[in-house]
Amino acid sequence: MHYLLTIAMLVCVSPSLFAQDAAGIIKKVDDNMISETQIMVSEMVIHGKRNNRVVTSKGYSEGRFKSFTEYLAPDREKGIKMLKLENNLWIYSPSTDRTIQLSGHMLRQSVMGSDLSYEDMMEDRKLMDMYNAKVTGEEVIDSRKTWVLQLNAKVDDVAYDSRKIWVDQERYVPLKEELYAKSNRNRQWPCYGGSPLKEELYAKSGQLLKKTVMSDIKKIDGRWYPTTLNYKDMLKDGKGTDFIVKEIRFNEPIPEYIFSKASLKK
Repeated sequence: MHYLLTIAMLVCVSPSLFAQDAAGIIKKVDDNMISETQIMVSEMVIHGKRNNRVVTSKGYSEGRFKSFTEYLAPDREKGIKMLKLENNLWIYSPSTDRTIQLSGHMLRQSVMGSDLSYEDMMEDRKLMDMYNAKVTGEEVIDSRKTWVLQLNAKVDDVAYDSRKIWVDQERYVPLKEELYAKSNRNRQWPCYGGSPLKEELYAKSGQLLKKTVMSDIKKIDGRWYPTTLNYKDMLKDGKGTDFIVKEIRFNEPIPEYIFSKASLKK
């Protein structure tokens, strides 16, 4: 009788315990991945059908609403700059000496032919602010024990309605992530710079859109951080895009002028 009562009590409390555990895991992931400020030098390796392109950039970010990126190489992209303030994104091109603002569905365009969209690059909120999480299981990835978490959106303004992430049980960093569609989409891009941009994506609700694999985990300034990430757009062919962190600094002061429109043409 006491045994049955104990089992009944565990059944009653276990959902809340799992919810608490999931929330705690996500908080630790956010603590590793998110900082007040971030200064990063990175390479983006875009795998093409015939060859690869390597794009080098330096980026600055502060909180949720401010980021600035300058592309350093190759010559074709050198000098291109991007500024994010709140939910607005401006791009400066030195070849035309023009600044263009992107908004709405244009943010879903590919960044320089990569598997990343501008929308992906702009999303830097904490996971716990966007999603409810639950632990659904455990798996081993590259000899590392992970928790498998299901994340479902609790706010409307997210690019992906749900995510599935595999979190290292010791270091609290994601080792793999799957991103799922929020609704049916049939996108027709408008003209941009005189050239019609067309991309029609038929993504059913719940369809897998992107996969990310994180590796080369390093301890930097007391936190674990993946320094190589492979992003794969599941609606495209190819090997995806590698994002390699060459240098990163957390919580260093950044001059305020960096996050101004004037910095785009400097």
